[in-house]
Amino acid sequence: MALENSDFEANLAAASGDDAQLRAELLACFLESVCGQIDLLRRSRCDGNWEVAAMRLRGLGTSFHSPQLADLAQQALDSAPGDPVILRQLGQFADSFSEKS
Repeated sequence: MALENSDFEANLAAASGDDAQLRAELLACFLESVCGQIDLLRRSRCDGNWEVAAMRLRGLGTSFHSPQLADLAQQALDSAPGDPVILRQLGQFADSFSEKS
């Protein structure tokens, strides 16, 4: 699942301008937040914790104009806590960032 999202890239470019270091920092912070919420999903033992982490992921996807992440987060909200399929897809989404680096 490659990260090929023009809205996301445009949003990142608008926020960082011509500053490559700022762009790298914003991308790193985004990825850190995504990975943190995915970790919380993996460790969720109740519906409430699962829903909070999934809603935070959806918020990140919306804020950073990443419909792919927002859609995956919605799938997590619609699935049962601990769903291995959505956890794998979210992990692949996060991994796609290191592939682009």
